[in-house]
Amino acid sequence: MSTPRIAFVLTSHGELGDTGNDTGYFLSEVAHPYLVLKKAGAEIDFISPKGGEAPLDPSSHDLDDEGNAAFLNIDGIKQALKETKPADQVDADAYDAIYFAGGHGTMWDFPSNKTLQQLTRDIYEDGGAVGAVCHGPAGLVNVRLSSGDYLVDGKTITCFTDVEERDVELEDVVPFLLESRLRKRGARIEKAEPWQEKVSVDGRLVTGQNPASAEGVGKALAKVLNLEPVTA
Repeated sequence: MSTPRIAFVLTSHGELGDTGNDTGYFLSEVAHPYLVLKKAGAEIDFISPKGGEAPLDPSSHDLDDEGNAAFLNIDGIKQALKETKPADQVDADAYDAIYFAGGHGTMWDFPSNKTLQQLTRDIYEDGGAVGAVCHGPAGLVNVRLSSGDYLVDGKTITCFTDVEERDVELEDVVPFLLESRLRKRGARIEKAEPWQEKVSVDGRLVTGQNPASAEGVGKALAKVLNLEPVTA
């Protein structure tokens, strides 16, 4: 069997609305699934809407987290995060899966990116897997299949919940509430208590609720790709 190749999508957006604060991708939501999937045998490329350096949410730069520290110590990783490939230069045929990492930045640039929507549709309709965690499912809200139906319509998924958004007091900062928007798209949302791990698998669609769910999404995605998941 050929080695599965996964496109890890990171946000290019680094401004938290009009707050004056920085945001970006959430480190553990990249690091934890990366470690699991890489150890399981997958090849992983980093892409982003704009390409180049993906902004890191400074609040997520926790090096006491062993997974984060191990990830950033991998040879070439820091450079790879500075040289993400622009989404419009990515060939869907090269990938067996696409994974949307979270972080609040995704709420601004993932939903409207038609290139990412097409990549996701093409990979999924070609039998590939789609994964996302926390705010990463923002990349799924406007994905339509060739039938015209939303990808998430009728699917059981999870995401960063409206309650969790209110817990961090950003419900009036983000452009929309992710859980509510996905429900409008026809998704069946299942969720754990706030900040507890929750991973949902519906066929080849794998989603996680929050940062605590990132490693679990990696393991579930590995299984969908017929890899033996390895703990990070």
